[in-house]
Amino acid sequence: MDYCVSVHGGDEYDRLESGNELILQLHKWEEDHHHGPIGDADEVRGNGVLLWFEVEDFEAALERITQMEADVILPKHRNPPDGDYPPNHWEIWLRDPNGYKVVLASPDGSADD
Repeated sequence: MDYCVSVHGGDEYDRLESGNELILQLHKWEEDHHHGPIGDADEVRGNGVLLWFEVEDFEAALERITQMEADVILPKHRNPPDGDYPPNHWEIWLRDPNGYKVVLASPDGSADD
């Protein structure tokens, strides 16, 4: 099973990769770097942003969510609720400590397994 691993590390910036594939870049809001600050503290964080991740073992992710007592916005549900059209997978919607919405989804087509 492939996992995301840090390939940069550091307090201001990190890259998460799986194998040789870039999955996510993380920047500290206030860090200026060469492109200026990423965020504005006067703006509402995460409004309208969904961080969406497909997880291979959805049931194991649910167990970890329960153990962590994560803030669940929408509990486990099928998308779409009914019908035979995509994505036909399971989802759970969470809120991270900074207010961002995070969606974990099983692979497409897996809701019938």
